[in-house]
This record gives sequence, C-alpha cells and structure tokens, in this order.
Amino acid sequence: MFKGLSQLANLPGLLKQAQEMRGKLEQLNAELKTKRVTGAAGGGLVEVDANGLGEALAVRIDPSLIEKQDRELLEDLLPAAINAAQQKAKELHAESMQALTGGFDLQGLGDALGGLGDLQPPSLS
Repeated sequence: MFKGLSQLANLPGLLKQAQEMRGKLEQLNAELKTKRVTGAAGGGLVEVDANGLGEALAVRIDPSLIEKQDRELLEDLLPAAINAAQQKAKELHAESMQALTGGFDLQGLGDALGGLGDLQPPSLS
C-alpha cells in the first residue's frame, strides 16, 4: 500500500535532474537557432535556407525560372524546397537530441519538463 512513498525521498533529486535537462534543452534550442540548413527543389532552381528549428530564413529563386514566368512550376517548387529544408532541420534536431541524451529516446520529455514540448521544428507550411 505504501510502496510508492519510499520513492518520494528521491523526488528532490529527480526534480533537480529535470531542471538540469530543461536547461540543456533550452541551450540546445538556442544553438539550433544559429545552425543553417538548405533545402532545394528543381535541381537547385529554388533553394530555401532555414535554421535548425525549421524556421525559413531565406529563399533563392534562379532568375531563369522567373524569366520563364512559369507560375505553376514556381508554386510546385517552393513548397518542395521548404519541405526539404524542414526535413533537414528535423534531422539536425534529432541528431542534436541524441547527442544531448546519449542516444536515449526521450520523446515527450519537453512536455514533462513544463511546456518545452515545442522542441520539434515548427511547421513551415
């Protein structure tokens, strides 16, 4: 009946570890915000730069694509380049998380640490 009470003695230590992890996660997010990835589509006709959180920073469109005035092609290539950049940001985020956690899969840890659940790169669409 009182088996769980013995674990309460470990609560301060667990809370300290959780706070340390939260600090590390915040530091990781700050670091990812400074990283850059590039997604491309159409053989490089459209390129999108994003940070490690998946936030779009810049878009480059080859002048030849503008000269063709092919609106449909441009509308197809932009989302493809954005998605490619976002995928690279997610991969960078996953690699950074694995390095931080020593390879442990801590899905949902951000939620458990008080609202840091937005650690996944935000949607660019």
